[in-house]
Parts: sequence; structure tokens; C-alpha cells
Amino acid sequence: MPHTSYNPPRPEAVSFARLAGAALGTMCGDALGMPVEGWSAAAIAQAHGRLERMLPGRLPAGHYTDDSQMMVAILESLAAKGRLQPDHLAQRFLARFEPKRGYGGRIFGVMRRIAEGQPWDQVGTDSFGNGGAMRVGVVGAFFADDDQAIGRAALDQCRITHHHPQGLAGAAAMALAVGLAARLGAAGRPHQGAGMVEYLVDMVRPLDEHSASRLARLAALRLDRPGDLRRALTAEFACDVTAAESVPPAIGAFLGSRSAAEAIVLAVSLGGDTDTIGAMAGALAGAYWGVDTLPSSWLEALENQETGRDYVLGLCRRALAAKSTLTKSHWPDTSSGFVQRAASSTGRATDS
Repeated sequence: MPHTSYNPPRPEAVSFARLAGAALGTMCGDALGMPVEGWSAAAIAQAHGRLERMLPGRLPAGHYTDDSQMMVAILESLAAKGRLQPDHLAQRFLARFEPKRGYGGRIFGVMRRIAEGQPWDQVGTDSFGNGGAMRVGVVGAFFADDDQAIGRAALDQCRITHHHPQGLAGAAAMALAVGLAARLGAAGRPHQGAGMVEYLVDMVRPLDEHSASRLARLAALRLDRPGDLRRALTAEFACDVTAAESVPPAIGAFLGSRSAAEAIVLAVSLGGDTDTIGAMAGALAGAYWGVDTLPSSWLEALENQETGRDYVLGLCRRALAAKSTLTKSHWPDTSSGFVQRAASSTGRATDS
């Protein structure tokens, strides 16, 4: 059973400050990690020491990658529908798709199948990558008062692109972690300790045993020693593009930090898939500490064109307003539990 003593029900956790924190936290971590994506932790440390400012890379400084672009699409769909409606979201993924943002190779086939009109739950692949987790933080913050709604929405948005149990488990773990972070932050309770890890392991194990076992390894690390945590996380996890090896270190960076900036900087310093690990840690940190705690220098450096920072803040307001107008008949049915969502993952495509 989930650790309900660590999991306080706090309806006020659903707020603009925490949803916007998850959204802009994702963008900050994504943009900070973008120029060193694929670097080792040692190479980052040698070149930058602590990477604490936005730098140019394959994109201009402060610009986001595919991680945040897909997150924007999720917010657009939530703002339009007040809930996660996967067929609508699939169309938003297609509308926002810009290859220059650095999408993985298999996503091109997904977008082609969406454009051809294939059903949303038959266009994805059997990928066990972290694409479903990298973008899902806002789902956790949007449904922070309802674990079952978080889980079902996390799995639905993931199944558009990823059907593998590890991809699904990674998305669920990240969304549930962000939802819990929002509740703990709203309650003024500490985020550190083994409680979050135990809760996530319990929730994810029915989806995928391997993913649960990798999350459980966080409990063996000394998360209360920030100075040693980078070495511990890079020794334990590959920090690559797989969900099972990138979601746990992002959560570990959050659990071992005392501020939003510290969590994001630590996550990026781990090397590997730095933009995604940074984005996931940023969603957690923003949901827990709130949007106002993100460094102003980072927020000012974020791209702010048509779908940039201010547009995202507006989407957060619109999404919460749309949710508030739904009648009970439009609320998602969570009576069967979210794990059943994974059982219906069929129609997997295997081409690119």
C-alpha cells in the first residue's frame, strides 16, 4: 500500500504557483542542460565547474529542447479541455513538432502516423526511453490532489509515443513524484528522506518490476550529503536516455537539494541526458518550492518568443481555469485505478 502518512491530501496543492513552477522548472532544467547534453559528469565539471548559467549549445542560450516543447503541448491540451484527452493531445504534439528541438529518431514515425490519422493509442513505439517522463511534470502538478488521476493521465500521455512498461513506469513515477512534491510543499513538509522513494516504488511496481527496483536503489544512497551525492548518483545510474536510468537520478537530485536552483544544477551536473534529467528535476523543484523560487536570472534568460516563458505562464492560468469549469460528469473516472491503463497498451509500432 502507498505510504499515506507521507502523502497528505492537500487540494490547495493544485495552484498556479506550483503548476507554473513545474512548467518553468522544466524549461529551466532543459535549457541549462541543453549545451552539455551527452557530456560526462567529469567533462562538465572540468569545463564549467558548477554550470549555473544559461549557455548556447545546439540552440541559443535559454532555448528549450523537445522536452519542454512536448510539455507545452500538454499544457495547451489541458488549457483547451481542462483534463488530459489523449486524442487531442496527440494533435497538439504534431502541431508543435519542430525537429530542430532535438527529438529522438523514432518520434518522426510517431508524428507521421498521427498525421495519417491513425488512432492515438496505435501510433507509439515499444521504446523504453524517457520521452514520456521528460514532459509529464505538469500533469503531476495539475492533478496534484488525486494520485489516480495523475497516474492515469501520465500513462495516457505516455502511450501516445511509448508503450514499453519501463517507459510507462518512468512517466508514472515522475508525474506521481511531482504531485507528491506539490502536496508536500503546500503542506510545508520536508521533501527529504526515504518516504518519497518508498511511496513511488509501491506505486510503480505493478507497472514494471525493473523500474521499481531501480527507484528503490535511491534509498541506499546518502541523499542527505549533497557534496557526495553527484558521485553516488553517477556511480549508481547510467543517466542515459532510458527511463529506468534517468528518472531515479532526477528524483535523487531533488531529494538531496535544499533549493530549486541546487536541485537543477545538481541534476545537470550528472552528465548524460542532461537536458532531460535537468527538466525532470526542475519540474519536481518548481512544484515543491514554487515558481517564485526559480532564479530570476534563469527566468529572464528563457526564450520568450511565441511559445516561450510568458506564453507558458498564460497556459498555466488557462489550464487551471478550464479545470475549474468542468462539471463532475466530465471528471476522469479513476474508480478502476491507473495501473489498468498500462494493460491496454496495444497496437505498438516498431518502425522509426
